[in-house]
Amino acid sequence: METIKSKIGLPKRNLAWLKWGVAGCGKYLENSFLPNLKTLKRNNLVAVYSSDLDRAKFISNKFNADKAFNDFEEFLKADFDAVYISSRNSDHSWQVIAAAKAGKHILCEKPIAINTAEAFEMVKTCSENNVLLTLNYVYRYNPLVIKAKELIDKQVIGKIVSISTNLNIDYSPSDNFRFNKAESGGGALRDLGSHMIDLLLYFGGEISDIKGNIDNIIYKGEVEDFANGIVKFKNSGYGYFNVSYNAKKPINRIEILGYNGSISIDNLVGRKNASSKIIIDLSGEARKAFKKKANNQGLLIKEIQKCFLQNKTPKVTGNDALINLQLMERLESE
Repeated sequence: METIKSKIGLPKRNLAWLKWGVAGCGKYLENSFLPNLKTLKRNNLVAVYSSDLDRAKFISNKFNADKAFNDFEEFLKADFDAVYISSRNSDHSWQVIAAAKAGKHILCEKPIAINTAEAFEMVKTCSENNVLLTLNYVYRYNPLVIKAKELIDKQVIGKIVSISTNLNIDYSPSDNFRFNKAESGGGALRDLGSHMIDLLLYFGGEISDIKGNIDNIIYKGEVEDFANGIVKFKNSGYGYFNVSYNAKKPINRIEILGYNGSISIDNLVGRKNASSKIIIDLSGEARKAFKKKANNQGLLIKEIQKCFLQNKTPKVTGNDALINLQLMERLESE
């Protein structure tokens, strides 16, 4: 899979305080991202953009930003260092490219773009303009996920045989952009499957093959309400994911099976601020279980902010997001 070689070099500026702009004023920005941003130190929300100026002004007033805009070029002229782009998927490409050319570090919502041609140009432009691009893949920042990754990397459970990830919710069709294929690129796969593919890449490494299905099982809309996939890891076994918009009582679970043992994580995906549980079961040892409550979005923002302040490569790169989208497109083309 083609990727872009990063040109990020030494810090071009030494920042003690990070000034933020946000673009796209949906409910997630209002109810999750900005409340979490406000709990952290060393940052200030400066500017808000929405195509709806009244909505931009509402968010600006609610979270004490200095300015509100409905003109993206004017928005980028405001004095801020980093931008969170939470607009509809079809707007990611042009907004990221414009922000990169304006010298802003970028946290973009997933998936990175509508198609890989757009994503490739986005990653290339960020590299050429020496700005950092990362994606809002919140689950990589959960302490239990980090612990599982550590055990995998240390070969504690041996060579990976299989990894299973599931993220199911009930989300009926509405006027939200996610149900408009031109604006979203797809349904459950692009929205939820993107998260699960990211976890498979994080745990299992490079994926050499992917096969799967997309379907409308319950809700008959413009985009699919169900998707699943089977992947082959280049250096180990197989991965599986199952995502849907059609489950009122979902089972959301991660299972990692290795030659010497297994790891399972319950209540991690699909539940905000829930107490998650990890079970580590190794050959010849007693089973260990731990519970941990974590704010995934807050943990992501805290680490991303540190990367932006220090000009360090984030845990999730633009290339990671490009590969993720390439895999989804391969599955959709079957």
